[in-house]
Amino acid sequence: MLSVNIENIGDIAVVECKGRIVQSEAAFKLRKAVTSQPDARIVVLDLSEVRAIEGGGLGMLWFLQQWAHDNDIQLTLFNPTAFVKDRLERNSSMLHFDIATLEGMIALLAPVDGRFAMVA
Repeated sequence: MLSVNIENIGDIAVVECKGRIVQSEAAFKLRKAVTSQPDARIVVLDLSEVRAIEGGGLGMLWFLQQWAHDNDIQLTLFNPTAFVKDRLERNSSMLHFDIATLEGMIALLAPVDGRFAMVA
C-alpha cells in the first residue's frame, strides 16, 4: 500500500510517499500524483518512507523522469531509503536520477518559502 501527500511550495511540488511501490496500483497512484503537477517547475519525490520498490515502481520512476523532461520539469528524488537506493543501483538507474541531500533540499526550498531561509 502506498500513501501519497502533495505539498506545493511556490513552483515546487513535494510528493511525499509512504509505504511500498510494488504493485501496479501503487505505481499508477504515484504517476497520477506527479502528473497532476504540470505547472510545477520542480517535482520532488520524497522517498524517505518508502519501504520497498519493485520492477513496476522502478519503471514508473523512469516514466516520470521522461514525463518531467518532456514538460521542462526537474524531477528530484529526496532521501531514498537504503532499500530504494539498493534497487536503483542494481538497475543502474541511480546515475540518471537527481538525488537531493537535506542541504540540497533546504537550498532548493529557501528561495520560495521563508521558513527555510533561516535554516539555510
